[in-house]
Amino acid sequence: MAAITAKYLGDIRVEASHEASGATLITDSPVDIGGKGRSFSPTDLCAASLGMCAMSMMAVYGKNHEIDVEGMGMEINKIMSQDAPRRIARIEITFTMPDRGYTEKQKLSLERAAKSCPVHNSLHPDTEQVFLFQWAK
Repeated sequence: MAAITAKYLGDIRVEASHEASGATLITDSPVDIGGKGRSFSPTDLCAASLGMCAMSMMAVYGKNHEIDVEGMGMEINKIMSQDAPRRIARIEITFTMPDRGYTEKQKLSLERAAKSCPVHNSLHPDTEQVFLFQWAK
């Protein structure tokens, strides 16, 4: 059995189902290519996947090394290429870290953990990935 199944709903919308959990999501194409922009586009999900994967790896590292990262946040900005073929040119992610008094070693380790995520390692090298970290003063 497939891990994920999907069906086309019409009107440039696709619904995917995660077989193990039963969770579903719907994508909608952006207005500039004929969709209605009612939900995440597939490229939005790609950018979100990068951020969520990086954040998850930081959480795993934190859990394994007793570093509290609960409450960290992020903002993701996806920039599409202006040239053909249509693709994601750049993903900028700003992580906002909670005020925990992290040491320089912990900060460096958490930043490395973010860049160890499988999505980061799977995206095409032409897709620029920028990770910025805002550490509380």
